[in-house]
Amino acid sequence: MTSLVLLGTAACHLCEQAEDLLNACMLNDTKLTIETIDIAEQDLWQDKYAVRIPVILHPESQHELSWPFDIDQLQVFIKKISIVDG
Repeated sequence: MTSLVLLGTAACHLCEQAEDLLNACMLNDTKLTIETIDIAEQDLWQDKYAVRIPVILHPESQHELSWPFDIDQLQVFIKKISIVDG
């Protein structure tokens, strides 16, 4: 199972686009799970990600994919981290 975190915030149209791309990837990869975190909930997240959101984070490896990205780049990212998950 590959778990990813979508770091974003409410009313962010780029975050919504990133979520749509992730959902498209989930249709093709049933071993993919997504958690959405609003960076406004913690100062640390705001400090680290405020100008970079949306960001896809793989918690186990700490690899990140920052916006802008497209479906092809997202699929390559997922493939790379899937190797880490074994």
